[in-house]
Amino acid sequence: RPFPQVWDNEGCSHSVDITALGKHGDVYTEGPFACLAWSHSETRLLYVAEKSRPKRQPPCPWDVPGAVWLGAEDEDEEAVQQGKQFVYHEDWGEALSTRSVPVLCVLDLEGLSLSVLEGVPEHLSPGQALWSPDDHGVVFVGWWHKPFRLGLNACSNRRSGIFHLDLASGCCELLSAENASVCSPRLSPDGQRLLYLEGVVGGPHRQCLCLRMLTWQTRQTVMVLDVVQEPTEAFAGLYAEVLPPRCWAADSRRAVLGTPQRSRTDLLLVDTDTSTVTNLTAGSPEGCWELLTLQWDLLVATCSAPHHPPSLVVAVLPPAGQELPLVWVPVEDTPIVPGVTWKTLTVQPPCSGQGSAAQDTQAFEALLLSPSDGTPPHPLVVCPHGGPHAVFDARWRPSMAALCQLGFAVLLVNYRGSLGFGQASISSLLSRVGEQDVADTQLAVEQALHREPLDPHRLGLLAGSHGAFIALHLLTREPERYRACALRSPVSNLPALLGTSDIPDWRYTSLGLPYSSERVPCAEDVATMLLHSPISQAAQVQTPVLLCVGARDRRVSPTQALELYRVLRARGVPARLLWYPEGGHALAGVETEADVFKNCAHWLLQHL
Repeated sequence: RPFPQVWDNEGCSHSVDITALGKHGDVYTEGPFACLAWSHSETRLLYVAEKSRPKRQPPCPWDVPGAVWLGAEDEDEEAVQQGKQFVYHEDWGEALSTRSVPVLCVLDLEGLSLSVLEGVPEHLSPGQALWSPDDHGVVFVGWWHKPFRLGLNACSNRRSGIFHLDLASGCCELLSAENASVCSPRLSPDGQRLLYLEGVVGGPHRQCLCLRMLTWQTRQTVMVLDVVQEPTEAFAGLYAEVLPPRCWAADSRRAVLGTPQRSRTDLLLVDTDTSTVTNLTAGSPEGCWELLTLQWDLLVATCSAPHHPPSLVVAVLPPAGQELPLVWVPVEDTPIVPGVTWKTLTVQPPCSGQGSAAQDTQAFEALLLSPSDGTPPHPLVVCPHGGPHAVFDARWRPSMAALCQLGFAVLLVNYRGSLGFGQASISSLLSRVGEQDVADTQLAVEQALHREPLDPHRLGLLAGSHGAFIALHLLTREPERYRACALRSPVSNLPALLGTSDIPDWRYTSLGLPYSSERVPCAEDVATMLLHSPISQAAQVQTPVLLCVGARDRRVSPTQALELYRVLRARGVPARLLWYPEGGHALAGVETEADVFKNCAHWLLQHL
């Protein structure tokens, strides 16, 4: 458990076992609520923890009727007597199952005291907190959790606001819009400006965001960067889940942030006075940049590419108007991995000729990784990403580079609906899941086969979540096209997810159906969902399928794969199911990731 230590020039000055004090539960060390902020006086620490509540008593070691566990605390016994020990407590869903009721906490190093702040409205769950400029209050993001909590992970469309809590009066003031989704408040070095990201409530689970700025003294907000519907060559919009913890330049006018820009993730410099954007990394050979910190105008970042593991680099930010060219100095460089080459393919959908909207013919992209060794044509592994509102940027992915070294070419498809290509592209997928995304993936495959030295008779699929949903549709539509398929946490039966997923709203929204918290499914809804579900056409599948699922997946129940596995086995299709007892939706963790990759690679080698 967290055991904070404070160090100064003379060594460790404070060491506090904060959870032992009993004021709160576990400290939030990661995720959307977590924070750790010094007061400007550097005497107090602000953080977020789970609200303290009586712990469920351990089971009685004696299997005797009426026996009582003597170690039970008084409050636990009271809960048992009142019938409360099994009351359901909501949480925030996938990857946040231990996050239920966050509270703001202050550790006072001078007064040697710990307090849980009061005054946060009961309908809000607070997080991402920082001190106000005068240390007399705290600024935080508050997520509405009434009437119930929906999954928060990878969902930037949940209602939330930026609030100021005055510590003296206990008054809590809403600083942002009343009905919006906001995150990442960042205070300028001079304490005069507060920058934050804002999106709309509902709709796509990830979206193009706008950048807003609040003037602290006047409480007036202005739009710095608006949502981009159609991308330009210079700027494709903001899609970052969070702003860097330190993103302001020393002049309190400029800020630097990282965001997908088509199939890259670049660092952008934003001038908040002029609302102009300068891409600091456009055209660099590295396809993914991440800002770690910006202090005293020293930029510290990492950069990587599909054949180049992350390198640590630094640069000094020049004065305003003189930012380019920016000179990056490597601090810790990594060598390029041999045997891997890559390129970006632009894919142009055909014009339907029926007065199509612009997004119907908007080009999208795919990243092609190829072995530089071996004799072409190479077998091709096709990978549509999950989400669906996500993106394959040109970053280092060890598993994809390893597939190249095993002799496979890999196609990472950013179908229309991916992040980084404008809000119109994202919105175009709503009501078209299972159609547009599937057609785009197949079109990317056809164009790659036409342009590159690839073997059309050795095609495989490797995907997870919504990407697995696309892959299953491809298997049902072209049963003899793909010779192997390896899937992680697959979506196969949409209506079955209504009662099992932490984001039931997405089941409606993705198909263009209205959603509200009071909504219950009707026969027409279920029929529409089933019509778009691969399970309804699973009898067409002939391709050998490997399924990898986590038993603790809250987003896509592992029973989705189990149902599919039974259908395939019953029809004599080669199928294998891997069930990871502690795995979540992402199947994360070193041992799990290694085992998943080993099995997927072996499956592809065996069948391709």
